[in-house]
Amino acid sequence: MPRINPFTLQMEVTRMFEQGQAFFATLKVQDWLKERNEDPTAYDILFHQKPAPPGSGQVTVVEIELRRKDGQPVDTWLQEEANRHA
Repeated sequence: MPRINPFTLQMEVTRMFEQGQAFFATLKVQDWLKERNEDPTAYDILFHQKPAPPGSGQVTVVEIELRRKDGQPVDTWLQEEANRHA
């Protein structure tokens, strides 16, 4: 049975950056890809820190960018799910 996590991947990665644990963010995204039956070695994982939307209660938010190493486009649903807010 899958583990239920009330936090989105983006929220967890943003928290890691805030706590100075950015190194572990890549591992978190790789585990997230494995849970979705994707090969994490097939992707380059990039992080972009941006100002948080007004009223969110956060200062910054980290956007996750997935790039396939073979040059093929990343599935739209996968990229959107990685950056889902809530």
